[in-house]
Amino acid sequence: MKPSEIKAMTVDELTQKEYDLRKELFNLRFQQATGEIENPMRIRTVRKNIARVLTIRSEKLKVKS
Repeated sequence: MKPSEIKAMTVDELTQKEYDLRKELFNLRFQQATGEIENPMRIRTVRKNIARVLTIRSEKLKVKS
């Protein structure tokens, strides 16, 4: 997910996206533990996407204040 796509979202959309990404990360970790994971590098990209969402959400909240 590109930062420009994330910046276009509202704070509520960012919160929902974070929730979805964390759920996906949980499922990927579960697949890794059971040995069913197809692409282990996906865990890394999801973690980075969560960090991007959190960073941009905090920036938007600071501007709001």
